[in-house]
Amino acid sequence: MNVTRAIQAVEPVVPAGSTLQLILAATIGVAVIIVLITWLKVHPFLALSIGAVGVGVGAGMAPNAAVTSFGAGFGSTMAGVGVLVGFGAMFGKLLADSGGADRIVDALVSRSSVRTLPWTMALIGGLIGLPMFFEVGLVLLIPVIILVARRSGQSLIRIAIPALAGLSVMHGLVPPHPGPLVAVTTLNANLGLTLAIGVLIAIPTVIIAGPLFSKFAARWVKVPVPEMFITAADQGLEENIKRPSFIATVSGILLPVVLMLARSIADAINPGSTDPLNATLDFLGTPMIALGIAVIYAMIVFGRGGGMDRAAVSKSLADSLPPIAGILLIVGAGGGFKQVLIDTGIGTVIADAVNGSSVSVLLLAWVVAALVRVATGSATVATVTAAGILAPVAASLGATDVSLMVLAIGAGSLFLSHVNDAGFWLVKEYLGTSVPQTLKTWTVMECLISVTGLAGVLLLNVVI
Repeated sequence: MNVTRAIQAVEPVVPAGSTLQLILAATIGVAVIIVLITWLKVHPFLALSIGAVGVGVGAGMAPNAAVTSFGAGFGSTMAGVGVLVGFGAMFGKLLADSGGADRIVDALVSRSSVRTLPWTMALIGGLIGLPMFFEVGLVLLIPVIILVARRSGQSLIRIAIPALAGLSVMHGLVPPHPGPLVAVTTLNANLGLTLAIGVLIAIPTVIIAGPLFSKFAARWVKVPVPEMFITAADQGLEENIKRPSFIATVSGILLPVVLMLARSIADAINPGSTDPLNATLDFLGTPMIALGIAVIYAMIVFGRGGGMDRAAVSKSLADSLPPIAGILLIVGAGGGFKQVLIDTGIGTVIADAVNGSSVSVLLLAWVVAALVRVATGSATVATVTAAGILAPVAASLGATDVSLMVLAIGAGSLFLSHVNDAGFWLVKEYLGTSVPQTLKTWTVMECLISVTGLAGVLLLNVVI
């Protein structure tokens, strides 16, 4: 993670209006986007584009500056998330076409009962999500989520929510994930202690926001399983195709996980080191490189194991990209909207409003991160902002309290994901839900994770 870039993003780069004007512009902008999409049925890409520029102008930015800000955010998101989504789609298509996904799905379905399958998905989501950004884990897991839902006959939401909860909790609470690692570094927290406490809080948080909440979410929202990653078994052709072995398939999925985890551990042990081993791990563990290596692995191992020739592998790769074109544009527009909000200075305004408050420092850490997250849609910006504000306070606290502060910030950075969050649109488009349905499922799940994480932090603060 480029911490310097994240810190710079928090600072407004253009003049903006008064505090009231900023808050009104952001609030009205979000409302307009929701109305355009849900009532007028405007495509989310267009609605986000209109809303982003409108918010910028309404907040006091020059029209050209608002357009420039939106373009910068769009490009930045596409350069990061866009490439990952593309690689992930290629990997997922090869996983499906080779029969590798069938191997995993059949193993999960056959070894898990109807009652335990959501718990299995939560465990897998947590393990896969530990070292990587949420978007990376999502694009790796979405083929498995869809195929498990299709093959088991269970509700898509019942299967997806536990896996998403596992991913999201790791994203906010457990170093060496890049998010919490930023706060660990900024507050000079003990990494090992933070990891131990983070896991302790993460386990009940995943249980509550994942398998337990998914029971209710599945009743509230019923959507068909998307027609993505259709496998030979789904078409009744299972007997006519070879499959990669279970070990080869799992190894392919875990390959980018291991590479990114190795990078995080190396950075934590020897931060800033330029020795050959660290430099190599830093390169191989870059999300784009790690997923690119996984795609090459899939082309060779999945292709050969599934009896695919070069033409079949090439066709699978080509067929993987058209279905994600709309997703990429929507996610990019969400990133552009987020950047406009950041550049207006709304995040800084919120942080300044609560700075110097007399409330508990742990609760304050959560509130700052949550408010910035809601305003900007960025967990990274929320984490960096809250950690920066509370760094002077952390210097006078004990090791345990500092670790708890890191986790309070991480929990707050996940609160209330909505239309200004690129992750919101990724989940919506992959699962095929509407905006209201995504708010009922994904957004509520994120709030549960955030509030449960905060409760765990405050409870441990009393006990420890």
